[in-house]
Amino acid sequence: MHKLLAIDGLNIVRRVYEANPEPDSAQKAATAVKNSTASFQRLLATHRPTHVLAAFDYGGPTWRHALHPEYQKNAASTPEALRGELPHLYEALSGMGVTAVSVPEVEADDVIATVVLRWLGEGRGPAIIASTDKDLHVLIEQGAILWDHFKSEQHDRAWVEQRFGVGPEMLADFLALVGDRVHGIPGVQKVGEKTATRLLQSYRSLEGVMNGAGILKDALGERLRKDRDNAFLSRELVGLRTDVRVGVTWNMLAWHRDPS
Repeated sequence: MHKLLAIDGLNIVRRVYEANPEPDSAQKAATAVKNSTASFQRLLATHRPTHVLAAFDYGGPTWRHALHPEYQKNAASTPEALRGELPHLYEALSGMGVTAVSVPEVEADDVIATVVLRWLGEGRGPAIIASTDKDLHVLIEQGAILWDHFKSEQHDRAWVEQRFGVGPEMLADFLALVGDRVHGIPGVQKVGEKTATRLLQSYRSLEGVMNGAGILKDALGERLRKDRDNAFLSRELVGLRTDVRVGVTWNMLAWHRDPS
């Protein structure tokens, strides 16, 4: 049976880079790329896929910035030294038989969502996504499995329910209510994870929350009414595009293990 491994490239590289407490430098970046290369090799050895997608952010504005100019305003950008080393990583991946894929104006998550859903929709076999990004966990509802490389931990529906208190089908609504200040996702003021979980367990969707709890005559109801537009905007921002023109074929993503 075929198996797709979709790797969130910068999620791996940034985690490796940031694990090193040394100040930003060319040496730190080169070391991160070397260690990230080893991480990719371990992912391939662990999952033994037949097809591999290594998706990277293209850089620059995306459709989310056009929708909300404050998006990612406070997020730390990829250090220049690290970005300058990425071509060396792409070259190393090519040597492993893996092609790095990036598409202008979309993020790696959108590329992954498009490819994974197409793969699953065609019934080609299991799809594993190597990433710790919360928004990608919504793809579990369509049959994907998330893999935390750094904890060697598999995330499935039960993991999402235990972590967030809701299933993957409600995760985008959960993230929209909570928001993310660092990434410029407004959410609803003073609604944290516990409140978002409670609301969705009661009302089952963002629309249900706004139609039900949003009419309550208390402080929470007032905040929901006040931030209604922000909540729906946030759900668009955390949503994944699934119609990206990726520009690769299944044959291009096919990966052949080294028989040695």
